[in-house]
Amino acid sequence: MVQTASTMLPLGTPAPDFALPDTQGRTVRVADFADTPALLVIFMCNHCPYVKHVAPELARLAKEYQQRGVAVVGINSNDAASYPEDSPEAMVREVEQRGYTFPYLYDESQQVAKAFRAACTPDFYVFDRQRKLVYRGQMDSSRPGNGIPVTGQDLRAALDAVLEGRPVTADQKASLGCNIKWKPGNEPDYFA
Repeated sequence: MVQTASTMLPLGTPAPDFALPDTQGRTVRVADFADTPALLVIFMCNHCPYVKHVAPELARLAKEYQQRGVAVVGINSNDAASYPEDSPEAMVREVEQRGYTFPYLYDESQQVAKAFRAACTPDFYVFDRQRKLVYRGQMDSSRPGNGIPVTGQDLRAALDAVLEGRPVTADQKASLGCNIKWKPGNEPDYFA
């Protein structure tokens, strides 16, 4: 496993717009969540060991915060031709197996990943009510094999701060995971 770190998009960045299909074929847009106090966007996939490591807690965390009004979406931007485990069909099974209660979207063109400057799976972004970026980074310090329990501590602290109207700490640690599987010739220039 090669670890790739998130790019740490600048805080205050407006949420990039998107219109992507979910596992049921419905198109989901940022505007669909206009009335929510926060938006959590997760770049993820099915096959990555880092995502598999946090998936049970991610399912719990998402459900808990959705009940508190947070909008949550997962986005898979991996090249499904080269990684069939990340195909839209496999995403349907992943939602069922994991019990995800949030829309799991497929970014076939990879343009949404580029707009977010996403680099790895998982990669987490929290936007406040005005859809300004207030958190980007790790879910917590747990990684496959490091023995630290998966709690979602860092992500929970950011979401709690937004919901309670407090500032989110600027001391944020990059997420680590597998690199997004870019289509040949489609690699973003932000790694150059």
